[in-house]
Amino acid sequence: MNTETAQRVSLWALGNYAAVASEVIASLGPVLVEESGIASGMRVLDVAAGSGNVAIPAANAGATVVASDITPELLEAGRAAAGRVGADIDWQVADAQALPFDENEFDAVVSCVGVMFAPRHQDSADELIRVCRPGGIVGLINWTPQGFIGQMFATMKPFTPTPPPGAGPPPLWGEPDHVRALLADRAVEVTVQRRMLTVDRFATAEQFRDFFKACYGPTIAVYAGIADDAAKTAELDEALVELARRHDRGDRHLVMEWEYLLYVARKRD
Repeated sequence: MNTETAQRVSLWALGNYAAVASEVIASLGPVLVEESGIASGMRVLDVAAGSGNVAIPAANAGATVVASDITPELLEAGRAAAGRVGADIDWQVADAQALPFDENEFDAVVSCVGVMFAPRHQDSADELIRVCRPGGIVGLINWTPQGFIGQMFATMKPFTPTPPPGAGPPPLWGEPDHVRALLADRAVEVTVQRRMLTVDRFATAEQFRDFFKACYGPTIAVYAGIADDAAKTAELDEALVELARRHDRGDRHLVMEWEYLLYVARKRD
């Protein structure tokens, strides 16, 4: 395992991403399953599956599901969650940029705010297409640059070390033209929509910030990098609170709308 890969593995092992998946973005998985037309008898690959936000509802829909992720700890959390609801899933450690599966192996290849975080976008896109059968579905949900999570990464960027050469910004996967360029002429678009996820898990902006500081790997890593600088830490604390307040649509309770891109395409025969 090279240094870049090891860093990615450790990043997503930080905190408790399973709590983010189950308490904040749980509804995205069933959306992607429905919009990708996943049904009984299909063979499905969930790429960068995390703790099974898509894999579990896909299995519950009757599909045969392989859930792959680069971080073993997330797969363990997913295996436990699947066990609690009786979902039968094959959990496999795999890098989205070099999937250990055969060409044309799956009827549907999906990823929910997962593959976007693999740094080499073209490599990941090539793999999504490669393992999908001709006529099969590639279904993606990704945070947009303009939406809340895209803006959260923009807020954290001044406090973050320079990414390695060749690493693409994750929210670019939320731009339709970027995804079209990655897939080129190998897929026919079925659905391309900007949608909103309503997030009302947090009572206050400060509660949101503290939850992400404790549970979300990328946020934890940024804070770890500035832990010795009290002024920078305080600045980022306030910046994240202000971001949440700007997106607040609630009255006495924090209610935010987080934009994402739903992108479903069919691989050309």
